[in-house]
Amino acid sequence: MIAVFRHDLRLAFAGGGGATTGVIFFLAVIATVPFGIGPDLGLLARIGPAILWIGALLSALLTLDRLFQADREDGTLDLLVAGDTPLPLVVLAKCLAHWTASGLPLVLATPVLGLFLAQAPVAMGAVMLTLLVGTPAITLIGAVGAAVAVALPRGGLLVSVLVLPLAIPVLIFGVSASYAAVNAPEPFLPPLMILGALTLFFAVLGPIAAAAALKQGGD
Repeated sequence: MIAVFRHDLRLAFAGGGGATTGVIFFLAVIATVPFGIGPDLGLLARIGPAILWIGALLSALLTLDRLFQADREDGTLDLLVAGDTPLPLVVLAKCLAHWTASGLPLVLATPVLGLFLAQAPVAMGAVMLTLLVGTPAITLIGAVGAAVAVALPRGGLLVSVLVLPLAIPVLIFGVSASYAAVNAPEPFLPPLMILGALTLFFAVLGPIAAAAALKQGGD
């Protein structure tokens, strides 16, 4: 697992499309919102957490199709499927590497991009925390879609179509927790805990389902 994690992480940064692509797309989404809504800072501050979460979700979907594609093209995927290491653990290691290269930079970029939306420090901290807890779930869900579409030509759009409906609960609780942090009467901890529970749930189910899809696709 450690070897797979290091290999995928090295390839993600060597290819130049890991952190850079997602962060640039994230920046493009957030930067265009004030132009569409107008210079109302109060409105931007109210909807800012939701916009940041939507931008992070779309940016995460952008790179999911490459989760298994390179291994499929060079034959590494066949070796991983036939190897001694259980395939769900291999998938989990690849998901961790993918999130480190693509998801973690989105979390780290949130305070800077939050300035475009007039976010207070408390709101930006809450969004960062919820993204840190919730974005791994998007990667783990995306592993299933990427495994289903890996053998299909031009399966990138299919991955987004498969993953987006399953990721909606993550978006809902992530935004709910972010809003609760800035609205004092609303509880912050319950939606955050549900968000963490979703990540843990998909950490178990996602690699198993993705491994089954990869084996089925190999057959």
